[in-house]
Amino acid sequence: MKYFLMKVLLIIGYSPLIAQVFPAKSYPKGYFRNPLNIPISLAGNFGELRPNHYHMGLDIRTNHRENLPVYAAADGYIAHVKVEPAGFGQAVYINHPNGYTTVYGHLNNFSPALAAYVKRQQYKQESWKVFLDIPPELFPVKKGELIAYSGNTGGSQAPHVHFEIRSTNDDVNKNPMLFAMPIKDNTVPVILRLAVYDRTKSIYEQVPRIFPVKKSVHGFIIPGGIITVHSPQISFGISAFDTESGTSNRNGIYEADLFENDNAVIGFQMDNISYDKTRNVNAHIDYKTKTNGGPYIQQLFQLYGYVNSIYHPVSGDGIIDLSDGSVHPMKVEVRDPLGNRSSLQYQVQYKPAGESTPEPPGKKFYPMMLDGYETNDCAFYLGEKCLYDSVHINYSSSVSLSADVVSNIHTIGAGFIPLQDSFLVRIKTNKSLSADQKNRTVMERSGGSKIDVKKVEWQNDWASARFRDFGNFELVVDDEPPMIVPFAFRDGANVGRAARIVFRVKDNMGSFKNFRAELDGKWLCFSNDKGKSFIYKFDEHCPRGKHELKISVEDEAGNVAEKLFHFTR
Repeated sequence: MKYFLMKVLLIIGYSPLIAQVFPAKSYPKGYFRNPLNIPISLAGNFGELRPNHYHMGLDIRTNHRENLPVYAAADGYIAHVKVEPAGFGQAVYINHPNGYTTVYGHLNNFSPALAAYVKRQQYKQESWKVFLDIPPELFPVKKGELIAYSGNTGGSQAPHVHFEIRSTNDDVNKNPMLFAMPIKDNTVPVILRLAVYDRTKSIYEQVPRIFPVKKSVHGFIIPGGIITVHSPQISFGISAFDTESGTSNRNGIYEADLFENDNAVIGFQMDNISYDKTRNVNAHIDYKTKTNGGPYIQQLFQLYGYVNSIYHPVSGDGIIDLSDGSVHPMKVEVRDPLGNRSSLQYQVQYKPAGESTPEPPGKKFYPMMLDGYETNDCAFYLGEKCLYDSVHINYSSSVSLSADVVSNIHTIGAGFIPLQDSFLVRIKTNKSLSADQKNRTVMERSGGSKIDVKKVEWQNDWASARFRDFGNFELVVDDEPPMIVPFAFRDGANVGRAARIVFRVKDNMGSFKNFRAELDGKWLCFSNDKGKSFIYKFDEHCPRGKHELKISVEDEAGNVAEKLFHFTR
């Protein structure tokens, strides 16, 4: 009898139902079809890690081709259409009677009737970039009905269709793999490395210890025996990837759970993520390690400033207390949406080192607190939702040698500290400025290869603007208008054999807005895919004959450039 009970307990202890940190999902299976007529092969999956965001759907390959027919995944109606230079490019949103919305992105064009409707709305709004709310009765669709053609528009780097499933009422994205999409996957996730963190320090004020992981007959292991640490409180992170059957493409993982002595501690799961929370990927990964050129490491602990997170704490937020000095058996399980899983087992033990490290320079800021720092010519303020973890933020000032710069250069924080929300920067000018110069002043932030430019608000000699990254800040008087550069087109040209007109815009600060084209005094629709060239393809809005084309564009400082062209078609 005793042997029987022990055997039952062993079976229960290793049951995936008992070990499961998250409850099983109950989504409709087989309701949505493949939006293409070719088998699904993924270039990216839901929850994959991207710069400043999670990947929010499936990237379905189109065999390196564009203009494949795209079909409605289920009955419903076209509720929205989006056209934008980045992001989705051109996209269709379909609302379905079961309470879900499907999204189809990076399209080259819409179905003929829908394309004509979108074009009419663009001319009505005098804007190529649109987000249209479409009445339900205008475009009802049946499952398998043509809605668009695939492409490579927006933030796409190669031809594919981006496909999403959202709950209609709250616009929260779901993992399409949980809806039994026709995708074959019997491969287990792969765990590459384990990272160990000292949780007595800020996540941004340390370098994790990283251990390579090897595959064994019993799963994944850490070579070398027991991991010895010198902090009584630690947390873990992992690098891992998943694949689908028949391809070696490294997709993101769906779920990872941490166990101590076979007791669940915490886990995260890639489901139920909304776009207004997608930037929180920076609280989920080791942002400092990634920013400094290291790999993606997904943290198995929840930072204090990460609210409404993808984590599910079971017995704490992922901090393991090792102060008893004993050996602690640990386990990490990684799962995919179809139930394939891998496990990593290891042991960890605390041994005091008797060493102490000095406090980093700068003032210490905390998440969920409003605080600031002020000097005679600079001030910055962080709101409650800016930081994910406590950290020292250093400040320094230097003199600029540029004639256009009208302030010192103020260095605030470091590029490896992520910000969830924008913070306020105030800078005092060090030169006497006229009213016109103040109107042409922008604040420039630089860091690494990235430059941001914002129009400022003035209060006496203090200028303020908001930014979402730390870096170097300075005030610049910009009185140079943008340049409008025609491509293979000139004033007085005969374009009777041309299919399109192309312009490019250049600006000394790298930031411009409000491009507008008018043909014979009427607005003309130029596309601007990927924010590069502005393109007009000849259509019924430009009949044969002589025409006058006026192009105008404005930069962030308010400088306006305008050019007039005459041509014959």
